[in-house]
Amino acid sequence: MDVSKDGRTWRIGTAGDVAWLAGRTTQGLSVTTAIPPVFEAYGTFHPPAGVGFDAHERAVIDELVACTPDQPWWLGFLDTGAHDVVFPHAPRVSLYGDWSYVLVEAGPEQALTWRVGHMRGGDGALPDLFFPADRAWLVSALWDDTWTDIGASGAVLAALRRNPLVNARLVGPDEDACPPGLTRD
Repeated sequence: MDVSKDGRTWRIGTAGDVAWLAGRTTQGLSVTTAIPPVFEAYGTFHPPAGVGFDAHERAVIDELVACTPDQPWWLGFLDTGAHDVVFPHAPRVSLYGDWSYVLVEAGPEQALTWRVGHMRGGDGALPDLFFPADRAWLVSALWDDTWTDIGASGAVLAALRRNPLVNARLVGPDEDACPPGLTRD
C-alpha cells in the first residue's frame, strides 16, 4: 500500500520489512528489549539538561545521516491510540509483544518533520522506531521509556557520543538500559 503526503507517495511497510527484528528482542530491562542482539554496539540517548527536543533530535539525525550512505529509512510510529501515527488509516505491523506500528519508507527529513509531538514528554517528532534500508543501525524507543535505544556499529555509537546534544552512552547488551538519573514510569 502507498500513501500520499507532502506531494509524494510513500510506501507503507509490511511484516516482511521488519521480519529481521520481529521476535528477536528479549524480555527484561536490557537494551535488547528494544534492539535485537545483532549489532556490534549498543547505547541509549536522551536530551541533556537544558537542550530542547528539536536541537537534540536534529543532532541525532545529523549524526546518523553523516554515518549512513544515502538510502531510504524505515520510520515506525507506535499506535497507542492517543499519539500521532502520521498515517492513521495505514495498515500496521506488529513488534515487541504485539505492539502495532505504522511503518513508512521515507527518510531523515520526514523523521524530523512528520510527527507532531510524541508520547515521551509530548515534544519532539522522531518516530518510535527507525532504521536505514541496509539495517546498519536501529533506533527504538519503547512506549514506557523516557530515553531511546540504539544498536549500530562502534563507529556510529562513537559519533553519537561525541555530540553533546545527543547525550549518548554505551550500554552492554545485558546491562540495564535506563540511563543514570532517569527512572522508569
